[in-house]
Order: sequence, then C-alpha cells, then structure tokens
Amino acid sequence: MNKTAIKNYATWARTELIKKIAQKAYQFEVTETSLPEYNTDSVHGNLLSNEQKQQLNELIIQVKKHGYMHVIEEVAYTWFNRFIALRYMEVNNYLPQRVRVFTNESNELQPEILTDAMHIELDGLDKQKVFKLLEDNNKDELYKYLLLTLCNDMNRYLPEMFSSISDYKTLLLPDNLLEHEGVLFRLVNDMDEDTWSDQVQIIGWLYQYYNSELKDTVMKKKNYTKDDIPAATQLFTPDWIVRYMTENSLGRLWIDGHPNFDHSNWKYYLEEAKQNQDVLEQLNKIKEEHSKLKPEEIRVIDPCMGSGHILVYAFDVLMDIYRDAGWSDRDASKSILENNLYGLEIDERAYHLAYFAIMMKARFYNRRILSCNTEVNLVEIRESNYDVDDDVIEHLGECKNLGYYLLNTFKEAKEFGSILNLDCSIEQLNELVNKLDEVNKISNYGSLIDQADLIKLIDIFNPLLKQAKLLVQKYDVVITNPPYMAPSPKQKPFVQKHYPNSKTDLFAVFIDRNINFSKNKGYISMITQPSLTSLVSFEKLRKYLFSKKLFLSVLHMGRGIFGIDFGSLAFCICNDKIDAYIGKYFKLYNRTFQYITSDSIKELFLNARRDNNVRFDFSTYDTALEINKTNLNTGDKICYDACQNYFLDVPGIPFAYSMTRQMVDSYKNGILKNVFTTREGMATAGNDIFLRLWYEVSFLDINFKCMPYIYNTNTKWVPYNKGGDFRKWYGNNYYIVYWLEDGLAIKNNKDMKTGRVRSHNYNGEYAFRKGLTWSSISAGNISVRWCGEGFLFDSKGAKGFAANDNILYGILAFLNSSVTMEYLKVLAPTMDYKVGDISMLPFSNHLSQKSFLTNVKQCINYSKKDWDSFETSWDFKVHPLVKNHASTIGEAYNLWSKECEDRFNTLKSNEKELNRIFIEIYGLQGELDPYVEDKDVTVRKADLARDIKSFISYAVGCMFGRYSLDVEGLAYAGGEWDNNKYSTFIPDNDDIIPICDEDYFEDDILTMFIEFVKVVYDSDTLEENLQLIANALGGKGTPREVLRNYFLNDFFKDHCNTYQVTGSGKRPIYWLFDSGKKNGFKALVYIHRYTPDLIARMRTGYIHPQQARYRTQIEMLQGQIHDASNSSEKVKLSKQFKKINEQLLELNKYEEVIHHWADKMEPMDLDDGVKVNYAKFQELLAKIK
Repeated sequence: MNKTAIKNYATWARTELIKKIAQKAYQFEVTETSLPEYNTDSVHGNLLSNEQKQQLNELIIQVKKHGYMHVIEEVAYTWFNRFIALRYMEVNNYLPQRVRVFTNESNELQPEILTDAMHIELDGLDKQKVFKLLEDNNKDELYKYLLLTLCNDMNRYLPEMFSSISDYKTLLLPDNLLEHEGVLFRLVNDMDEDTWSDQVQIIGWLYQYYNSELKDTVMKKKNYTKDDIPAATQLFTPDWIVRYMTENSLGRLWIDGHPNFDHSNWKYYLEEAKQNQDVLEQLNKIKEEHSKLKPEEIRVIDPCMGSGHILVYAFDVLMDIYRDAGWSDRDASKSILENNLYGLEIDERAYHLAYFAIMMKARFYNRRILSCNTEVNLVEIRESNYDVDDDVIEHLGECKNLGYYLLNTFKEAKEFGSILNLDCSIEQLNELVNKLDEVNKISNYGSLIDQADLIKLIDIFNPLLKQAKLLVQKYDVVITNPPYMAPSPKQKPFVQKHYPNSKTDLFAVFIDRNINFSKNKGYISMITQPSLTSLVSFEKLRKYLFSKKLFLSVLHMGRGIFGIDFGSLAFCICNDKIDAYIGKYFKLYNRTFQYITSDSIKELFLNARRDNNVRFDFSTYDTALEINKTNLNTGDKICYDACQNYFLDVPGIPFAYSMTRQMVDSYKNGILKNVFTTREGMATAGNDIFLRLWYEVSFLDINFKCMPYIYNTNTKWVPYNKGGDFRKWYGNNYYIVYWLEDGLAIKNNKDMKTGRVRSHNYNGEYAFRKGLTWSSISAGNISVRWCGEGFLFDSKGAKGFAANDNILYGILAFLNSSVTMEYLKVLAPTMDYKVGDISMLPFSNHLSQKSFLTNVKQCINYSKKDWDSFETSWDFKVHPLVKNHASTIGEAYNLWSKECEDRFNTLKSNEKELNRIFIEIYGLQGELDPYVEDKDVTVRKADLARDIKSFISYAVGCMFGRYSLDVEGLAYAGGEWDNNKYSTFIPDNDDIIPICDEDYFEDDILTMFIEFVKVVYDSDTLEENLQLIANALGGKGTPREVLRNYFLNDFFKDHCNTYQVTGSGKRPIYWLFDSGKKNGFKALVYIHRYTPDLIARMRTGYIHPQQARYRTQIEMLQGQIHDASNSSEKVKLSKQFKKINEQLLELNKYEEVIHHWADKMEPMDLDDGVKVNYAKFQELLAKIK
C-alpha cells in the first residue's frame, strides 16, 4: 500500500473539494459573508426550479445554524466518503448494480454508468431525463444525475453510508466531475487498483490523511471545542498493532476455552509465560468460564472506533472462531454483524466509514450480505438537544423519568462520547423500548398533532436508546485506540468526579472506562501513551491496575508507531487479578527520542516473540536497515517476564518490568530522599530579561562569592545552574541571573493582565548552597555535576543537597553510575529527570564509604581542569597551547594532547571502578557490566582543528586586551582599563581590528596575529608554526593566505558557534562590522571596550582611508590596463579593477550608514545582553547565521 500516494491524494482532495463546493455555493449567492433571501426565485439572474428553491432554503437554514465553513466542510466530506466508498466497491466488484461508476474495464476515467446509461436499471431513474440529457449531449449533467441516482439506490444496501439525499448536498455537488486532473481523475489515477483490492484499511488511511490539515489547525488552538475533538485525536492504528491487540484479547478468549484451536496464522499472539501451579489453577478457572461461550455470544466493542480498523480485524478473528465452531462463512458473517461487533463514535464521518468498512468485510465473506437487511451494532453518539413538551413525555408512563434522564445525560454527548457512564440498567432500557413499541402502535390514532408528537417521541428516543444500551451493557472484549488529549474545560469536572485516578488525560480515562465496559474476567486491549508507565499523575491508576487487574502483555515502544510521536504503549489486561502471575513485557526502544519506524518495531517484536532471548543494539539502528539482517544476539534485552506485584514495591509504582528482584529489594533500605533533598529550580518567567551568558556582561558586575542565607543588596548578577548538555562531574557553568536587591525584579515580575507574579520557586532556603545539579531533560543518560557555593538554580537545572560533603560525593558517584541509569530507565523512561524521580532512587548506607571518595574527588577535579581549559569558562586562566611555554605550537599541542589523553583515561578508569563498586553494592553483578564507553566520558580529547581555532580565538582576545600574556584569566571584561597588565604583547589601542583582503592597516588582524605567534613561541620557528596552523585550518595557498581567508570568511562564524549554548542562540562578544559580500570593509570590535564614539573613530580612522586607497588603486589600475602590452595581462588587471571598484561602491554605501550612526553616538548597556544590543546595531554588522 502506497501511503504517500494515499496521503497526497486525500489532503489535496479535501482542499479541492472545498474549493469546488464553495464555487458551487457562490453560484447560488451563498458566500461566507452573505446569503440570499429565503424562498428566492432566482440567483445571478437565473430562475430556480422548485426543487432548487427547496434545496437552497435548506442550505440557508444550515449556514445560519452551523456557519458557512462548517456546511462547506460537511458537504465536502460527504462526497469524499461516497467517492472512496464507490471506488472501493467498484474495484472489488461489490457494487450490487454491476456497473462501474468511475471507470471502464481498462480502469480509464470513462464510466460504464455513463456509456451504458440507457441500459441501467436503478430505482428512481427517470429514463426520459436520461434520454433528454443524452440528446442534448449534456455529459456533465447526465453523469451527475446518474451518480446521484445510484447513490440514492445504494441506500437499499448500505443505508448508513448512503442516506437518500435530495437536499443542499445535492445542490452543491461540484460540476465537471470528469475533468482532467479533477477529484475523480486523481482518485482513479493516483492509487492503482491493487491499493483498493480487499484492503479495506485504505478507508481508514484516507480518513486520517483527509483530516490531517484540519488536525494541524486544531492542534494550534489553546482550547478545543467538541467539534474539534475528532480531528485533534484521530490516529489510524498500524495494522500490526491492531492484530496484536485483537489476537491477544478476542483471540485469547477463544483459545482459553479451546486450547486445541489452530491459531498458527495469528502471528502476533503471545503464548503464556511459565507460571507456578497456583497461578495455573486460577487460570484454568478463567478458561473454564470462557469454554462455555458460543461464538454468537461473544461481544466485542471498540468504544472509540474511528473508521473501524480494529473492528474489521476483529471480524477476521471472529470468522476464524466461527469456522472452528463449524459455521459457514455466509451464516457467520451475518451473525458477526448482528451479535458480535459493537462500536461507538462521536464523529459522523468516521462512523459512516466504520460502518462501510465492516460491511465490506462482511461482503468479502458473504456475497449476499448487502441484500440481507442486516442490523449492525455501530452507533454515532448523538446529542439530545430537543425540545420535548412534558405532555408528550407523559406518554412514556412509568418510563418517563428514565426518558428525562436520557435527554439530560445526552445533551452534551458529543463532548463526552463513550466515557459517559449511565446510571441505569439494561432491564430499564428494555422497558423503555417496550413502551416505545406501545407508543408506536397508537401513533396512527388520535389527532394529526398527537400523531406527530408521538412519531417525534419515537424518532428522538430510538437512537438514544440504541446508544444507551451500548454504553450500559458489558462486553467480553474491549479493544480501542483512545483519544490522547487533556480533558477540555467541559470534560474536566466530569472526569474529576467520575474518573479521579485517571483524570489527567483522556487515554487514561478510557482505561478506567473500558474496565467498566468489560465483563468480569473479560479482556481489555488498548494502545496508549507511554506516560502511563511512570508519570506521577497516573500513580493512583497504576496502583489500582496492578492491585486489582492483570496485565497479560505489554509492548513498550518509542517514537515511530504514529510517525513523529512521543512513544506508545500497547497492552492486554484481564479484568481479574491473579497474584504471582507472570506477564510478558516487550521493551522495543532504548532512547526516548530515537525514531524507529513502525515496521522496525514490528520486526523486533516478532523476533522477540519467537525467541525471548533476542537482543538488539539500538545505538546501531538506522531507518534504512532491515532488522532481520542485523545481529540479534547483543545489545539491549527486549522481552521480560515479570510479575506486576513487584511493581507495587517500587516508589511511584512504575511499570518496573525491567527491574530484577534484587533491584526491587534494594528499596528495603529506604530511598535517596532520606539523605538527599532535591529541589526544582526557579522559573523566572522572563529568561530573555533576567538571564545572560556570563561573558555578555561586565565581569565586575558578577558576584561569584554569594553565600547562603546572606541578603544580597548590591549584587547585580550571580551564577545560575540551568542544565545544559551531557556533562558529568563538573561544568556547564554558563548562565548568570539578575539578582539585584535579592532578586527584587524577578520576584515582582507580574502578569500585566492579572497582576499575578509570574516567577516562582526562588528556593531561598537553598540559595547559593553547594550541592549537585543536573539537566532535567536529556536525550540520553543523566549527567550530574558538583556545584560549589554561590549558585542559584533553574527549573531545568534542578539541584540536590545533603548534610555534608562526603554524602554529596557518594551520591554524585552513584548518580553518574550505570546502576542509577538502570533504575531511571524505569522511574524516568521519558528521560525527563525530575527531582521526584531522583529522590525515589534506592538508598544504600555504602554511599558515603570512604573507599571510593578519592575517586570521586579526582573525577570532579579532572572535569574542572578540562572545563577551565577553554575560554568559555569564567575560571579560564591561559590557553593550553600557551601555558607550557613551548618553542613551537606543535610541541605545545603534543603536550596538551598527552594531558588530555591521560585525563580522559584516568576518568574513564575511575568511572568503570565506580560502576563496579555500585554494581556490587546493589547486587547486580549478573545484570550489568561496569564498562564505560568513550562517548560517556565527558572530558575532551585533544583535537587539532578545534584547538588551533581556539588558539586563534585566544590570540584575538589578547589583541583586544580581554586576555594578557602577563596575567592569568581575564585581563579586561569591563571597568577601568589598566595598561600595566600588558607588556609582552600590546593589545590594539582603539578596539578596532580591521580584516582586509590586503595588508592595508598597521593593526590588520593577520599582522597582529603573526606578531602574537612570534611572541608566544620562538621567533625562529614562526614559519613552522604558521604552516601547522594553516594545515589545521585547511584551505589552499600559503599559510598567510590561508589565515587571511580564515579571518575573512570563517573566524566570526566559529566565534559565534563558540559563544553560545544549546537553546541560547549565538551571543558573540567580538562583533564583525561588515560592509557586505564584496569585503569592502570588515573590522572586529570587542563589545566590553565599546564607547559611543567608536563608530565615528572607525569612520574617520579606517573607512575614509580605505575609500581613498580604493580610489588610488582604481586610478592606477586604469592606467595599467591602458598600458598593458598583452591581452592576458589586460584580463588579469581588469578583474582586479572590477573587484576594487565593487569594493569601493559597497564601501561608499556602507559609509553613508556609518555616517548616520557616527552622528548618533549610540551608547551600549552590556546588561541588555548581546541579543538586544546586536539587534540594535544590526544594519552595521554581519548577519548571524
């Protein structure tokens, strides 16, 4: 099945049909802004027939009632549904009329119904009208008439899909249906006939894709209405998931009582795990009850049936069951429709398609089923928005109270759908049915008014009773893919009252509801979101499920089942409880955010189903690979046999199927919370206002020595933990937060509308205390870091505290160990490491033993040395290629490389040893390997290209005076300039360093860089050093040419990439003034030395001289071109002339802008941050990409 073709057609067809139907409405003067008068006789000067007037009146009523776009959408999807239904039946030869509606036998858009128009027999077909249209050669109108007549004739066979219509939907049927590239043309040509052949699931895919753009629109809304719910929640369940759910619920029900039944074609069915004798005896009691069931007694419901995909496969499974019981296909198919399959749906479109889908499935088994007048048990839930007089209700006699109850309950039925829990019995509903039969008998008597009232009463209550019975009765099997969304404002009070354990999300509400739908010892199978497994808001629901119900199997899946989703969880439950039962759990992912295709997940499941010992290395997964051609003997375990009783012993009661018994028992010693206080950090509610990267502001305005419990009046900026990338032990110290007068501005950050303070979680008691911090959200393992005193912390940079340093060291080692990750895979499977998850880790008295504290301190120390070796650390002292005073940069790099290698290997060895210790402490020797992969060691190895670029950046810092070869750390980052800090290498005196394609200025950046290299290393080795630098940078030409090209084209880009962190955006401190692509003028400026007259100085000291140089060069080149003796020389000189001329023209324009800014003398407040300041000066500066 080509889903791309299906998607492309369905999304296009919706847009096209809406456009065509809107055009048709316009022909009748119906637009979004205007309507014709009721009972109008003509439109656009054309007289209307009586039938058209009636249809137009109905259209006007509907537009006034529901709105223009609602009606256009309704007509569009009505005809879309009919077109795809007819196409499906046409391809599969299911049309009772035995005529092709869209094509001929060669599948060309030459409908047989049109070519054989005079020979077709259809109820209601006016042959004289056909003859007249043929005579007039009115092909388009004839085809529309034949199509409408056939659709009305189909009402005899599929009444719920083809209701007989002659209203506004007929009026708005588009013209030119057979046009080239039209809706029918593409319906035939975009999807080949094989796509339609006995694959009724195509109907579901078309429904999903037809609604996809509507869904995108709805998902952008803050609040949903009941009309939005179908679009917001529709997801077509992959076929293999449907099979898994159905075979392991409905299929299991039959196998329970018929163990010899041949189910070899059910490839997703799971055999029972090995059970103890007591469990087997209890299972036998369930099987004994199920053995009494006859096929026609089995009731299966999908309470959120959508387009009917689950019910369609349930039909196939039921057919296997009926055949096993000796039924013929013909009798079985009719019985399945009448006795076995039940469905509820709030969306009219989906209901029609679900009805059509199961009827087509029945037609596959029974050629005569469409002529059998079969009653199906599918219901579109309807609302009871009717005005019924009390006098009319009185006709219900003793049943009138139930009548009132149903009218009241179903008033907002579309809002609540099948989560409605009716407080009445089947017996009471049957009494009302009988009463309506009596009413029907007397409806032919009395006055015409009385008769009309009684008929209205019957018409109102018949559909309400049908849906009420489906909502009240119990089922042997419940299978569904429920909606995934938070309750709407109207739903919220209802679910809080009726579903308190699952009120957070509708998928969880449906777990509760489906249990209520189920008979005792019945089976429930669903696919839901994986947040069920661990989210704290579902803890009560999990406790109820693990205590009172029985999980038979679970498929725990990552992203991919529904495309770009957040994972899925499919499971089968028995509405019973057996202690010590062993269920089967399949973990079909490793990293939460890793995308794995649905087909790949399926293949992993099937392999693990066949062999429970199958493993898979998810780190090697590629969407292009075939799972069956990979090594399935190494990597992560997939299939687990687990007893859910143990889950109750784990804090938070997660789906702890991957925890060994030893891991669960480790909780007997208590939890980390007993010794480790965790706190979620502050939310400023205005990070752009209150947070900066530390290097943006004046270094003197940052207080790195704030102490706990001390009121900070004059402190402007303080360090701030905010998570960050994967890094263990120490680091990610980038951010500062505005904390003047103890955070007065943040604490008074109020919502302008409500007056409420928006910021929260100041954690005053824990402010500036030493502790451990981690990134709350990660795509991989948790990474915890030591944090000394002086920091505040963010909601995404949570923090933990303990009574003394030794306990903190022990906890740090534990949290960074492989043992912790094994627990967190269960406690925090979504990789959102909340403070509650960390506090629920098992505690061991060994966490503070001194035997490994030395290792921990060394890990912190080495990680800090690594962090401080780069200039983005505020404790950076000197560049590693400078600090050893080597004679060449090559020698310096070798020393640095050895230092990095030693540090990396020591840290890796320490981490491995710590893993071994904790594996032993927690008794997991047989489960975990202490090995540490290189990618998990978070100190850096030497990298020649990176480190040379870093050296160049350091050199530029020295040119500006940010650093000095005579003092460690920052020499200048705000405040008063001190010339005494600089003697070995003198920085630029005016904070303007030009970058030119020629050596035009004394302080040209390349000239200064070469001088810097001379000073740092032996001057005799200059050329050797420049060659190594050029080789590291790459590029062509001499070392000086490579360097000049790097400064012109790449330095600023690399600088922007260095001065940013994930999510911050680029925040350079050296700004590039840039005239444009021709490199007419470029110059770097260090923002901490910026003064309001800098632009004026740049104009007079650099731009004007450069303009004069260009003019001189142009005059000289013009003369040289004139005197050139040969053509090649003239071409060469002409190219140079063109280049210089373009640079001059570019610079002249730039000078006009610079002139304006020079006159403004614009100040800069570093506290505003780079984002604000760069935007202010942006027309002078290079674009940040």
